[in-house]
Amino acid sequence: MKLAIISHTEHYKLSDGAIVGWGPTISEINHLAKDFEEIYHIAFLYTKAPSESSLPYTSQKINFIPLKPVGGKGFSSKLELIYNIPTILSTVRKTLKLVDVFQLRTPTGIGVFLIPYLTFFSAKKGWYKYAGNWIQKNPPLGYALQRWFLKQQKRKVTINGRWPNQPEQCLTFENPCLTEAEREEGLQITNLKKIEPPFTFCFVGRLEDTKGVQRIIDAFRDLDSLDKVDSIHFIGDGEKMDHYKSQCNTFGLPALFHGFLERVQVFEIYKKAHFILLPSDSEGFPKVIAEAMNYGCIPLVSNVSCIHQYINDGKNGFLIAPITSEGVGNKISESIECINYESFIKKNYTIAEYFTYNYFRNRVNREILNK
Repeated sequence: MKLAIISHTEHYKLSDGAIVGWGPTISEINHLAKDFEEIYHIAFLYTKAPSESSLPYTSQKINFIPLKPVGGKGFSSKLELIYNIPTILSTVRKTLKLVDVFQLRTPTGIGVFLIPYLTFFSAKKGWYKYAGNWIQKNPPLGYALQRWFLKQQKRKVTINGRWPNQPEQCLTFENPCLTEAEREEGLQITNLKKIEPPFTFCFVGRLEDTKGVQRIIDAFRDLDSLDKVDSIHFIGDGEKMDHYKSQCNTFGLPALFHGFLERVQVFEIYKKAHFILLPSDSEGFPKVIAEAMNYGCIPLVSNVSCIHQYINDGKNGFLIAPITSEGVGNKISESIECINYESFIKKNYTIAEYFTYNYFRNRVNREILNK
């Protein structure tokens, strides 16, 4: 069986001609290659320097088909997208002739016209992945349109979370991010891990206000005491990094800014950290939560989208509501006074199994491909 994947995943060409792409998506496709004769990935190829999270394909069965990057927020970007629609459709049409099944990864700018095209003009077997917040209120217009289209058509759609009145074709699917070797390593760590003061906290993601970085800083600043806080690790990059650093220095917070780190380096911090902080405005279910849980980090995260379906407040983590600096501070205070850490760690390690690549592949084969 041959598969075509259509996405907005950023790809880059290295000086030696090798192609790399955004790490999480590339890792998922590398694992899917075990179940297909050949995979064709239609996605954007950029001429700028690759992002630090980029990874190469590891299977010769994967063929990258480049598209010119299009889309954006400005009016001119919208016009450019419209101008390139015929080229994109032509590329998709030709590639579909080579395969047995397709996957379209949404929401994305090109999804606005590709979902209707595939629905009405292709009889090819396929499925859609909606990676965003399925129940987001007031989403961007393009996201809202794609979600509406996906509810109307009949092909399978994988989504984050399980919801009332969920259409029959919409399947609750976890985003894979853990290998079996990482599960074994996580078991060793969680069996030995002790959660005791002084505590180590970590944040992983883009350093920006919408991800909750400012809330974290304000929350620690307003704590009555930092005696039980050893360190706060910020892993990621963003335009406001220097601004955040300056604030932490001014407030005397024990903050460490690592910038971007390789996956194995992030996991080394998970092994030592006690809590992962993610007080963001909106999410699907971030992979970093599952990865951190695998290594014994207790989630202290926003109560948005489907996160509460995996994190039970006070039972295996802490849900932040309202999503404000005060809300973050209240949960930090609650977390460092908790006494059920050992049961939290065991529950979370069990839940992390749903986020393994093997579990994901088995579900794709069984529930989508009907193998």
